[in-house]
Amino acid sequence: MTDQIPTAETTPEIPAALTAAPGYQVRRLYQAYLAVWARDVDPVLTGPQFAVLQAVEANPGRDQRSMAAAVSLDTSTMADVARRLENRCLLARRPDAADGRRKLLYLTDAGSEALRGAHDRARALDKVLLESFDETERAPFMATLHELADHWERLAENS
Repeated sequence: MTDQIPTAETTPEIPAALTAAPGYQVRRLYQAYLAVWARDVDPVLTGPQFAVLQAVEANPGRDQRSMAAAVSLDTSTMADVARRLENRCLLARRPDAADGRRKLLYLTDAGSEALRGAHDRARALDKVLLESFDETERAPFMATLHELADHWERLAENS
């Protein structure tokens, strides 16, 4: 009996306990999605940044805290995302006249342009993500994703 020494060409078998774990499959999907996003949508603008730009476009002048809730980001992550977008001149953060601690968010012209440029590519990526489902399966699949996200957000809030 000879022991085989693993080489760079051999990939270890994934344990069944991992492949049966929903979290492992979600992480695999998300990692692959991030790689395709960077390649096909924008290598610099992240998904959360894109979400913030979309939310600000739909709700200009809203405060940073409420926008964080709208795009499912915690407030510290939202502050970091908003700061990065502001540093890239895509977002303007202005103090609220009634409460200087609150930051109100507005798209800049460059932010609107970046959003327009990424929007069509992001929607094309959505189509690729859903192309393995026929038309009758897409809406139920999206409803299931929405339900799962809502469920896990509730579980996280109760931690």
